[in-house]
Amino acid sequence: MALIKSISGIRGTIGGKAGEALTPLDVVKFTAAYGTWILQAAQGNTVVVGRDARISGDMVNKLVCATLQGLGINVIDVGLSTTPTVEMAVPAEKAAGGIILTASHNPKQWNALKLLNNKGEFISDAEGKLLLQLAEQEAFDFAPVNKLGTYTQNDNALEAHIKAILDLPLVDLEAIKARDFKIAIDAVNSTGGIAVPMLLEALGVTQIEKLYCEPDGNFPHNPEPLPENLHEISNLIEKGRFDLGIVVDPDVDRLALICEDGSMFGEEYTLVAVADYVLQHTKGNTVSNLSSTRALRDVTEKAGGQYAAAAVGEVNVVTKMKEENAVIGGEGNGGVIYPELHYGRDALVGIALFLTYLAKSGLSTSRLRNTYPNYHISKNKIELTPNINVDEVLVKVQQKYAKQPINTIDGVKIEFEKEWVHLRKSNTEPIIRIYAESDAIVTADHLANKIITDIKEIINN
Repeated sequence: MALIKSISGIRGTIGGKAGEALTPLDVVKFTAAYGTWILQAAQGNTVVVGRDARISGDMVNKLVCATLQGLGINVIDVGLSTTPTVEMAVPAEKAAGGIILTASHNPKQWNALKLLNNKGEFISDAEGKLLLQLAEQEAFDFAPVNKLGTYTQNDNALEAHIKAILDLPLVDLEAIKARDFKIAIDAVNSTGGIAVPMLLEALGVTQIEKLYCEPDGNFPHNPEPLPENLHEISNLIEKGRFDLGIVVDPDVDRLALICEDGSMFGEEYTLVAVADYVLQHTKGNTVSNLSSTRALRDVTEKAGGQYAAAAVGEVNVVTKMKEENAVIGGEGNGGVIYPELHYGRDALVGIALFLTYLAKSGLSTSRLRNTYPNYHISKNKIELTPNINVDEVLVKVQQKYAKQPINTIDGVKIEFEKEWVHLRKSNTEPIIRIYAESDAIVTADHLANKIITDIKEIINN
């Protein structure tokens, strides 16, 4: 059982004891803290709520909506939805904030409250700390009976989201229709099973093979869209003469692509390809996090722009994008942020922009992938126990490699000429993530394993 309170929201496993997992009592407490923060901010008293298709989603949704009403806050429930849809619905509804009920790529026993401000963007670290303080103090003042909040449903948020995507100047419906793509999708039995087919049909795609598109929350495999979890759709594409495979995570803010031969396009290269297309039509800068491939920097500089790196976490990337006036950005986990639409990771806009680029290029998916520098990232993690002082471990690694260029804005990133390794503690899981990049996967694995060995020696000593 676990309960994790971080910049990414309140995340935990369902069941167990209060304070040790995401129990109904914890859901109510942290929702009440968020609602209290909303009222103190005086930006209004309406909050948008949406959720993915997790088994616990309906229960958590009822608790959240009722708690907000109990504070005198009006609730607009968009129901089964996606994270980017809720992000867009907040300003569309002129709401004071939003709550997305999703644990993103975590397994089905997890759920979470992702918290948005009145712009539909994730709350800042400082705001998150204030919220946690309110929760700790249980400083809630519930409304009297004649001032309870209202509850309404909005079943059109996803349609509005898709219409906004279709209206983007860089989305070319005619080009997509003309290519007559045959596409397979894996939506891991969550809300992508609703959203992705709806988007593809709106884009004029008529040949769609659906894999796990029933939004019942029974994830058929690990829901994180990594190659090791995508064998079934990869094998299907390899045998079925498809042009492309599309995979999204449960809340549809991460996008993984599969080439027509069943090979992985590479989640790191989702953003690279979309950015390449955007930069060909819009001059400007780009941003990704420290753990993302350097290929984005390559395509940015080739287009005459400047690349900047941010700390890991969507809110950090968005902050940096605003500072750098970036026209495109995101994270190497398949997260595309296109400010022309909104400041949030959005697999749906990523799909529309990628399909337009693929259609106009006249290339196959694999040939498009081969136009980019072929970097390889080795992604690893070390499970943590409560007695491990992670900050001390990171300091000792930094000391060990003090002669190398080091960036410490988020964990420790060590540069080795054209290679790098980045180690940081996760905001969402009790682990240390170790990412390494090189132009050969063997070299990247070797570099990552070397650092992992160093960490284990430090922990054992």
